[in-house]
Amino acid sequence: MSSPAFPSSRRGFLGAIGGGFAGLALSQLLGRDALAADLPTPRPEFNGGLHHRAKVKRVIQLFMNGGASPMDLFDYKPKLAELHGQKLGSTQKLEGATSMQGPIMKSPFEFAQHGQSGRWVSSLFPEQAKLVDEMAFLMAMQGRSNVHGQSAYLMNNGFLLPGFPCMGAWISYGLGSLADNLPTFVVLPDARGLPYNGRGCFTAGFLPAVHQGTMIKSGTPQPIPDLFAGEKFAFATREADGDGLALLDKMNRAHAAEHPGDSRLDARIAGYELAAKMQLSAPEAFDVMREPESARQAYALDSTDKSTADFGKRCLLATRLIERGVRFVQVWSGPEGATNNWDNHSNILTQLPPMAASVDKPIAALLRDLRARGLADDTLVIWTTEFGRTPFSQGSQGRDHNSGSFVSWLWGAGIKPGIAHGQSDDWGYQAADGKTTGYDLHATIFDLLGIDHTKLTYRTNGIDRRLTDVHGKVIKEILA
Repeated sequence: MSSPAFPSSRRGFLGAIGGGFAGLALSQLLGRDALAADLPTPRPEFNGGLHHRAKVKRVIQLFMNGGASPMDLFDYKPKLAELHGQKLGSTQKLEGATSMQGPIMKSPFEFAQHGQSGRWVSSLFPEQAKLVDEMAFLMAMQGRSNVHGQSAYLMNNGFLLPGFPCMGAWISYGLGSLADNLPTFVVLPDARGLPYNGRGCFTAGFLPAVHQGTMIKSGTPQPIPDLFAGEKFAFATREADGDGLALLDKMNRAHAAEHPGDSRLDARIAGYELAAKMQLSAPEAFDVMREPESARQAYALDSTDKSTADFGKRCLLATRLIERGVRFVQVWSGPEGATNNWDNHSNILTQLPPMAASVDKPIAALLRDLRARGLADDTLVIWTTEFGRTPFSQGSQGRDHNSGSFVSWLWGAGIKPGIAHGQSDDWGYQAADGKTTGYDLHATIFDLLGIDHTKLTYRTNGIDRRLTDVHGKVIKEILA
């Protein structure tokens, strides 16, 4: 029965006036709010870490959606040129391949050594090649699946199956926010569409819903839909918003008191509060055109290629958000599907170069800009993908999925610059020495944030779950 104080149903009331902020209701707010009351507070003497001193306060993750080809980008394999055109001994389709394998295929792109470290880099990444002495490469990453969705979950959420919290949600849950007027965890998807699994790689899973990623579509007139009332709603003034939100808050809290086990109401309340604060902070934070012309040129915002301009804008926005207190920003390159991403099945020669060009200059600008702004001392940048590609051809000049070996790199606070850890076999097919996994990468990121990955857990269905499941080791070889 409805309370006399609230003659309309809660569902009807929300449908009538709450729709605009519904998209923010499941977004993050403050890790220091009541939802985190049962967690240990990040300790000042640990530089904000939970379990030990933190070297990193904020993270930018650059995710190449589709499976970036290591032997065409960072993993130089002269053996492929020697064996080019030769058939594998097997006449049966290899396990995990999406189609029958072709002959060994050399990279169609030139490689050269760069920097004092002599790191081999493809001609497709001329700008990143200039910064290899600042990066730490993981040359023998290995996954567990050749399926996009499962591998993307594994690299973001720590499990092959849906329903588990992603790394950004765990970081929000464990450490909370660095600012009270912007989300803790922001996702910047490709303007052409969402990645494999849609929003599944940004989810809070079984963690309180407030820790889910806030998705911002930077290429649209309203990056966060309905943050502000439309022009035809002249009555929706800030004063009216305040009165409406006060009443809505009262109703929500009454409902939450009747349903104490449902975190979605807490998230909704927090989302409304954050939305009100973002009405003041977001316009300035999202306006990359406030940056000087030199910055816009460095990030290629004026590029005639729309995908380059889009990725550059999102890299610049990531820098601005990190600078203003957002703790974790995820920048995606490539949507789900057979085109416009890193899933180059049919022709590496024609499909990979535009993808590489769309990210190369913006990524180099991002790293240089973070250093220029003084953010490199406590910011970590990660470049990764869900798996690699095969050293043999698919069709004529494509490459198939391969979880056996792929490359990631890290840059910034706490990282030993100019090194490479691990190596794949002579063909780039399987990790050979110094093998690392997504679990190890997550454990290392947590370690830099002052978190012991074995201790940050959440009990659900009778199990103490963690991001790294029962796996993971810190990759100490790349730490400063």
